[in-house]
Amino acid sequence: MVEKVLEEFEDNIAQITLIKSDGGRFEVVVDGDLVYSKLETGRHAEYDDVATPLRARV
Repeated sequence: MVEKVLEEFEDNIAQITLIKSDGGRFEVVVDGDLVYSKLETGRHAEYDDVATPLRARV
C-alpha cells in the first residue's frame, strides 16, 4: 500500500511516517486528521479507502 501511495502522490507528500504498532491497528493521518482507521471500520483497508481521502486533499 505504501508503494502505491508514494507512486500516486509523490509530488504532494512532504513527509511520510510509518509507525509500527500492535493490536491490528492501521491508521492513516493527514495533517493531524484521521482519514482511515482499521479499528473503526473493522476491516483491512483497500487502496481506495486510503487514496480517496488523499485525493480530496490535493
